[in-house]
Amino acid sequence: MKNLFLLILLSTTLCINAQDTPAFKSGEWLKFRIHYGFLNASYATLHLKSETLNSKPVYHVVGKGKTTGFASIFFKVDDTYESYFSKNNGKPYKFIRKIDEGGYTKDIEIDFDYEKQSALLTDNKNKKKMEFPVHDNIQDLISAAYYLRSKYNFESFEDGQTLNMDMLFDDDGVFQFKLKYLGKEILKTKFGKVECLKFRPYVQSGRVFKEQESLSLWVTNDLNKIPVRIKADLAVGSLKADLDGYNGLRNQFKIIMD
Repeated sequence: MKNLFLLILLSTTLCINAQDTPAFKSGEWLKFRIHYGFLNASYATLHLKSETLNSKPVYHVVGKGKTTGFASIFFKVDDTYESYFSKNNGKPYKFIRKIDEGGYTKDIEIDFDYEKQSALLTDNKNKKKMEFPVHDNIQDLISAAYYLRSKYNFESFEDGQTLNMDMLFDDDGVFQFKLKYLGKEILKTKFGKVECLKFRPYVQSGRVFKEQESLSLWVTNDLNKIPVRIKADLAVGSLKADLDGYNGLRNQFKIIMD
């Protein structure tokens, strides 16, 4: 069950918006229930707030993921991800990743400097620093979700069309995120029937995923574009995550009435 919360974050970056109305506001809170096989494996939350960083108005997102109940006996996960990004253009200024996944730990911070076109990664666990070249359109793992929800034009997409984006969120360097749009679908959720947009991101096959196209995501086809379901075929077993709670949405959450 390693990287369960990372899977949630990668999936939320697929939310694409096409309207002039803002997709989110300060105070938005999302909660996901993650199932690994028959186990209710963990919960993950994303909370968006308004703050100031180095005299700049920013959004600050805190993401947390943790195993619960019976699953935590076999594999404990306690992850925290944070991002500070511009309210004006969505550029990330700072990214934090602190994870403990069954004893596998990381504690890194990334500071983005667009004047120098570089990002400084500080590895607090191993007491080392690394510098990576970046460009103006770089995103971190969390800021990408909110950037895509507000900036990308979806109306022009056709079934099978793909999108690419560069992200930096780890010491492996810049990662090219790629996904495919698969059309619309109506899902039954705990909140009722919801019309969704379906996406298929390309992931690295091998240790975690069975194949490059092992992950599917459904997001609401409304002005919010929030994830409601994620499914993954893993190298061992399968995973499903469902939206379990929400608060502070900018726009109405559209439910289809029978």
